[in-house]
Amino acid sequence: MKVTSSIDLPCPIDEAWTVLTRWERQADWMADADRVDVLGDVTAGVGVRVAVRTRLFHVPAFTETIEVVGWEPPRRLEIVHGTPVAGRGTWSLEPIEAGTRFTWTEQAALEIPLVGSFAAAVYAPVARWLIGRSQRALRALIVASGPSRD
Repeated sequence: MKVTSSIDLPCPIDEAWTVLTRWERQADWMADADRVDVLGDVTAGVGVRVAVRTRLFHVPAFTETIEVVGWEPPRRLEIVHGTPVAGRGTWSLEPIEAGTRFTWTEQAALEIPLVGSFAAAVYAPVARWLIGRSQRALRALIVASGPSRD
């Protein structure tokens, strides 16, 4: 399953990067994250590990450990998913006239014996919706953070 979504954020690229990499605050805008905790002492750069307690349809589902494997501030962040999701996620930031374009790509599969690929294909529209909803919530959070935001 591959899902990509972009949104324009009304803030400079450095500010967008800072908001995105406040790990413990990601549950404020990620639609399917109930809680995010940093594991260990590394909080920036390759090697950051976080536990994301995920909820599906408002019900706590599982906790997934992800690890940062690509770190190019303030332009690109890449993570590797842990079980039960396998794959990679990439956040790309690009400065634009009105602020920053944030593109989120997930290339993932569900590690469910025999039906994982089918389940991922069925889940792709839900993932696309969740990512879009999360991006809109992130934009609203950024807008609310300052008087000059629109």
